[in-house]
Amino acid sequence: MNRLPLRLVAWEMTRACNLACVHCRAGACPEADPDELTTAEGRVLIDSIARVAKPILIMTGGEPLLRRDFFDLARHAMSAGLRAVLATNGVLVTEPIAREIADVGIPRVSISIDGPSPEDHDTFRKVPGAFEASLAAVARLRQAGVAVQINTTLTRRNRHQLAEIMKLVEKIGAAAFHVFLLVPTGRARDLAGEEMGPREYEETLLEFYRLGRASPLETKATCAPQYYRIMREQAKAEGLEVTEQTFGLNARTRGCLAGLSFVFVSHRGELQPCGYFDVQAGSVRKADFGEIWANAPLFNTLRDFHLLEGKCARCDYVRYCGGCRARAYEHTGRYMAEEPYCPHKPPALREQ
Repeated sequence: MNRLPLRLVAWEMTRACNLACVHCRAGACPEADPDELTTAEGRVLIDSIARVAKPILIMTGGEPLLRRDFFDLARHAMSAGLRAVLATNGVLVTEPIAREIADVGIPRVSISIDGPSPEDHDTFRKVPGAFEASLAAVARLRQAGVAVQINTTLTRRNRHQLAEIMKLVEKIGAAAFHVFLLVPTGRARDLAGEEMGPREYEETLLEFYRLGRASPLETKATCAPQYYRIMREQAKAEGLEVTEQTFGLNARTRGCLAGLSFVFVSHRGELQPCGYFDVQAGSVRKADFGEIWANAPLFNTLRDFHLLEGKCARCDYVRYCGGCRARAYEHTGRYMAEEPYCPHKPPALREQ
């Protein structure tokens, strides 16, 4: 069994959103679901997480700033010992909001930018002016003393702009740049044709590695577990040892964390391995968070690498990668199936 200490919890506080992004995992909409967790239920969730561990709590959505109780819940999370961070599109981050984010003690805010220009970004977001609003939010947050992380979802549409986007991220003074490789769930199912193939994934992640090595930014790849194989292959070729001193956060993590050290809580309180992995392990309205986290059959299956199928089961990088379980499920209906977009052939299979 490979359960790691609980380090990350993403709570989808609402599915209400002021944008209509073409690649939205949640299929967010303008109005909140009346069945989303109440303020009282949110406090209970936070307290139950804190009894298990003191992870980073990613307060996400939808657009979490649309919840009137956002700051009350953020303060409750901080007082419970969780490291609350905010994932927002930035449009609602006025100067007073930025100051309040700082006053609460939220150490980092992530904002998504999916292109290097208004035309590119706003096409993704489906709202004119979203690009400029996001850049303004970055400036306001930095002025308030809050670190900013930029998230970019890569598809065939914008992969060729990776270097240009990264230059923009450096220019606006962000602390970190995280790329997400499209998983066609939610509204993103309509973008299935824009999902990169195995060779494109490999080339894009190799470019991201090279750009990251030359950048002052903290970089991380998400929904791209094979990056952690590529990183080690490249480090070996360069005569480098993968340590925190040489590779920072990337040396301490692995590819797919779903159900191992990461869990997603939906707006209705359902626990899933990750936000792109639409299978429920249980509901905090019916059972304690800690009980579900420790004992749900779904999570315990994901923690047993011996149950992996295909080449993932015999891969020499299973400890570092593990394949994207959400992508495997979306493509095959079996979440322990081999990663469908990884071109790596393990030595055990080469010998055969």
